[in-house]
Amino acid sequence: MSEPTRHAVRGRLVWFTDDPATAGAAAVRDIPDGAVVIEGEVIRAVGPAAEVLEPRIAVDHYPDALILPGLIDPHIHYAQTRVIGSYGAQLLDWLNRYTFPAERRFAEPAYCAETAAFFLRELFRNGTTTAVVYPTVHPASVDAICATADRHGMRLVTGKIMMDEGPDGLRDTAESGYRDSQALIARWHGRGRIGYAVTPRFAVTSSRAQLEAAGALLAEHPDCWLQTHLSENRAEIRTVAERFPEARDYLDVYDRAGLLGRRSLFGHCIHLSSAERRRLSETGSVAVFCPTSNLFIGSGLFDLAAMRDPAAQVRVALATDVGGGTSYSLLRTAAEGYKVLQLQGQNWPAFEAFYAMTLGNARALGLEAEIGTLEPESHADLVVLEPAATPALAHRLEVLDADALDERLFALVTMGDDRAVAATYVAGRKVHARPA
Repeated sequence: MSEPTRHAVRGRLVWFTDDPATAGAAAVRDIPDGAVVIEGEVIRAVGPAAEVLEPRIAVDHYPDALILPGLIDPHIHYAQTRVIGSYGAQLLDWLNRYTFPAERRFAEPAYCAETAAFFLRELFRNGTTTAVVYPTVHPASVDAICATADRHGMRLVTGKIMMDEGPDGLRDTAESGYRDSQALIARWHGRGRIGYAVTPRFAVTSSRAQLEAAGALLAEHPDCWLQTHLSENRAEIRTVAERFPEARDYLDVYDRAGLLGRRSLFGHCIHLSSAERRRLSETGSVAVFCPTSNLFIGSGLFDLAAMRDPAAQVRVALATDVGGGTSYSLLRTAAEGYKVLQLQGQNWPAFEAFYAMTLGNARALGLEAEIGTLEPESHADLVVLEPAATPALAHRLEVLDADALDERLFALVTMGDDRAVAATYVAGRKVHARPA
């Protein structure tokens, strides 16, 4: 068996060792002319190019670019690629009018495979190398996205949507959802870099019995994740209260089923009570901030300051939530996140935004030893960002100090998109290169 090949990626290296919100600038690693040496799928060395590059090693050199860990999207719906940007509805109407009709097509395996291939190309084009993905109720939709990601050696977490109370063509039962999930866990969880997330869509479409079945799956497979939605929309919250009158609040519906914990991802979390935030904090559960979706569907404004309350600090992740979200780009998502916080008198510096897209999201998933970093022995998932990718960005950079990394990153947050992604590497292999 041949030895893994070694090659390198060279440019200005930027990554984080801690959260800049608490650790300050000391959390930032910045090597102006650095190199990442890759062996097989893994980073073997990182540092100044003059120190780590070896004779005769192949080098991809990006002299004017920033090389960062690949971006991580912890909440995105691959079955909604054809409803992104759909006009004029709030959450429950939006689901019924656009999403559910689109998801019925995923009963067809060939359609699942076609959409999965498009979806991953779009992620790579936007610099995203890891995603936590919602498919549909159909097991074939899970098989398609897992098989496609596995061919690329991509880190992906997904799981069959469980919804036993919903429209025709998209319902399972508490029993079949449990059974299908068990089979998919056996087939995919731990295969390559694939992980499984138990996925009850939300309390509007799952019965008490189904949520309890989801809790049983988590108890039986504690290394799996949990993904669902929480407190996105006020009509949704009222519906949940009517369906589960015994629960203290929306979060308590999930808590009673055993769904809270450090591997549990709750999308949106906009209209939480202080008691709900306290319980999320106690259990180490993650609130996922989805700003473009929350603005587009008119759901509300995520309160980051409340999540950071030292008395009940909640772990937070940042996500696109395509197709309610309007861009596959985490740069565009961070730009909208900045505006959401500005509307509430809160600031979000560039270092904190890029930390969220990389190491912060990796920590939210419990995968910080593998992704979200350029440290040796982590997986070689990288994004190469061009600070002057567009005429407007180049014009803006003319008046910025070349050494002021935070200003360059802030320009990318506020003005960047897929055009700023010069290249994307997954497990050491280049999976996207921007056309010249």
